[in-house]
Amino acid sequence: MHIFIIGSKGIPANYGGFETFVEKLTTWRQDSRIHYHVSCMADEDSEFDFKGVHCFQIKTPKIGSAAPVIYDLRSLQESLRYIEKHGLKNCIIYICACRIGPFLLFFKDKLRQRNIKLLVNPDGHEWLRSKWNILIKQYWKISERLCVKTADHVVCDSKAIEDYIHTRYAAYNKATAFIPYGAIISPQRQWPARAFIEWKKRLRISDSYYLIVGRFVPENNYEVMLREFIASNSNRDLVIVTNVEKNKFYRKLDASTAFSTCPRIKFVGTVYDEELLTAIRQNAFAYLHGHEVGGTNPSLLEAMANTPLNILLDVVFNREVAGDSALFFSKKPGSLSNLLKQVEQLPPRQISWLTTAAKTRIREIYSWELVVKEYEAFFAAVIDSTPAATHEHPASG
Repeated sequence: MHIFIIGSKGIPANYGGFETFVEKLTTWRQDSRIHYHVSCMADEDSEFDFKGVHCFQIKTPKIGSAAPVIYDLRSLQESLRYIEKHGLKNCIIYICACRIGPFLLFFKDKLRQRNIKLLVNPDGHEWLRSKWNILIKQYWKISERLCVKTADHVVCDSKAIEDYIHTRYAAYNKATAFIPYGAIISPQRQWPARAFIEWKKRLRISDSYYLIVGRFVPENNYEVMLREFIASNSNRDLVIVTNVEKNKFYRKLDASTAFSTCPRIKFVGTVYDEELLTAIRQNAFAYLHGHEVGGTNPSLLEAMANTPLNILLDVVFNREVAGDSALFFSKKPGSLSNLLKQVEQLPPRQISWLTTAAKTRIREIYSWELVVKEYEAFFAAVIDSTPAATHEHPASG
């Protein structure tokens, strides 16, 4: 089997959820019959091997919101060229995100003639993200519909997204698979790593802090979390690991919350060192999660695997992932600030119970070993043309 994965920025992972997923799926391979091919966004066309995975770089112009569309199109073209050149059989092309729906119609006949199966992962509701203007949002909606229509199977990382696909696109009667992302429960060091100690000292971070990890965008509800944290009067620091830029959103956020006047709020930039980021998670008092767009969020899974206490915005995606292993807040004024006051009074045994419950969900539902096994079984079923309308992951039971 040859699995071509396009739509992520590529591996090794240096960016976010899709990239981490692709790296874990391909490098943790269990079925020796599977050969992975991964497209990688780059400045020049080239090929290289990464831990046994065939990676092909795609030269992508830096032209704003159109760049990912061009990247995905060129990746699809290169995948087809490689398949034809090498006479490959039993091939799947797996597209992460629905960016090239209007163009898939031009490839439909070629894919079917060569018996290439097309899988699509819609990656939540891209058209709801506030960073896009109304025209781009409309394009994403059209593209999502055409991706779903053209795909042989739609892979969803949450049950809520799968339900949405079946409801919104009921007319297509599309076969779906629910397979989430995964996470790793890292061993807790008796003594923090030197890199973490130096990082904390350099940034003057307190020993017990709240943590946020996520993209610096409005739909992650930074305004709610900053405003409520300030209102809680907590003595702890709020450490924010994000790609912060002093742009229009930053200035608007400061105008509405005055966070820059609060010395306890610390934007620390991005952290791509996986070991350091794990230590930052493990040594936090609690993780705050304001994401409300998308399916299973990788940052939430990592927090459940490594952070003692998780405090999440109450939306269907977060409820689905965390179950009863987390505490939840709403956007209503006072909801989060009052919750923060309460959690600081929680007895250690209650925090320990929540910690154990979160790690148990990771082991039983969201471990990478289970996710990889589910994907490989699904790929084999797709090649054999035997999957049922819906492929069930254990979490769906």
